[in-house]
Order: sequence, then structure tokens, then C-alpha cells
Amino acid sequence: MQALIVAAVIAVMVLFRESPPPPQAAAEETVVVLPDPQGGSGTVVVERGGERRVLDRPYAASRIRGAGPPEAAQLSAEEVRESFAGALSALPARPASFVLYFITGRDELTEESKTDLQKVLAELKNRPVPDIAVIGHTDSVGSTEANDALSMQRAERVNGFLVGIGIDAARIQVSGRGERELLVPTGDNVAEPRNRRVEINVR
Repeated sequence: MQALIVAAVIAVMVLFRESPPPPQAAAEETVVVLPDPQGGSGTVVVERGGERRVLDRPYAASRIRGAGPPEAAQLSAEEVRESFAGALSALPARPASFVLYFITGRDELTEESKTDLQKVLAELKNRPVPDIAVIGHTDSVGSTEANDALSMQRAERVNGFLVGIGIDAARIQVSGRGERELLVPTGDNVAEPRNRRVEINVR
């Protein structure tokens, strides 16, 4: 049996691939640390028979053959892709978050976010059956009631874009938070562009 343990910053996944070893060959277990989307990594400790290896770099690896101790190795991204193509293709897509910004007082995207929207839609098309939370926000200009309504309008506008590319509306949760969760803390009646946003969280 060969085993691949894949570690990211927030999770460690154990994937098993059954393949009987050739005659007179010992089974091998390989542990590899995968990088997170920012290129960093978590840490995995491999221990057997009093020997331990700390894997704390992207693509750091440990191999255990038969009853022997863990052997340290540093693999390349290409080596990992070639050796564990099947296991990697079975991993679920990582969670992702996107932010789109809006013109003040309206549910219309800024010009920059209109461009970003196309990137978001392209990313979501590549995710099989995603679960999506769409959360609308406003800045602190205006009344609480008006901002609640506006944040929901912004979220519904983005929801329409997602449904328009074929995502099942039942898989999208839509909500508006008004000015309750300011990205940039401000006083009342402050027109802060970064607070006029919709967050898209994909799982």
C-alpha cells in the first residue's frame, strides 16, 4: 500500500491508493506537504520507531519503506503532480473568496469590479457543484433601513450573474448586512468605497 498525506495550512488530508507491491518489495508510505494558495505551508510531523521528521516547507516529503524509519526528501511540484496525479485530482476545490465593489448609493459595479467579475465567473465555472454565499454590504452613509435594502439589492445583483452562468440558485445563499460589518471601520455618514461591496465565499 502506498499512502500520500497532503497537508495544507488549515487541513491535513490522508489519501490511500491501493497497489500491491511487486514481489520482494516493501510497501512504501509517502508524506508530502502541499503549499496553500499563497505559497506557504502547514507543518506535519512524521514519526516511527523513535525517528521523527518535521515537514514545514512546500513539497517537503518523508518516505517510509517497510518497517524502516522515515527518510526526508524535498520533491518538486512536477514530481508531486506526476507521482500523485490521481490523488490530487480527487481533492476537493479549495475554498475561495472574492470581493466586488459598487458605486455609491447604487447596485452597479465599479468599472474595475466589472472586469473582476469576469474572472470570478470564470473561476466558478471550473468548480463542480459549488456552494456559494453572497453577502452584500454598504458604507455608513444613509439610514440603517436604506442600507439594509441596498446591501440586499447588491447581493441579488451578483446572485443574478451567478445564476446567469448556470449555477443552481439553490446552491447560493444570499444575504445583506447593510453597514453592520464595515471592512474599513468609519464613523457614521462616511462614504468609504471599500465598504460598498459584495463578498462571494465559495466552498
